[in-house]
Amino acid sequence: MSLGEALALFGEALGLVVIVVALLVLPSLFVGLFVSVLQAATQINEQTLSFLPRLLVTLLSIMVLGPWILSEFIDFFNRIFESIPALLG
Repeated sequence: MSLGEALALFGEALGLVVIVVALLVLPSLFVGLFVSVLQAATQINEQTLSFLPRLLVTLLSIMVLGPWILSEFIDFFNRIFESIPALLG
């Protein structure tokens, strides 16, 4: 395996991880921002009010996107295992 092949494989893995993390974190970020603006407008400073909606949105996004994320990881690992003979030889 050459350095270029290893870097390409690492770049593909890193790109997949960035996409998965972004899909799980961005909805929670937007809900947290919305709740924070709502709290600032109403002057309610309850910590659980911002935590619970973010938790629910994160769990919902995992439930909705979980099968797609799992299939992407399975496809990536299958490509890695199928390319092992070519990388070694």
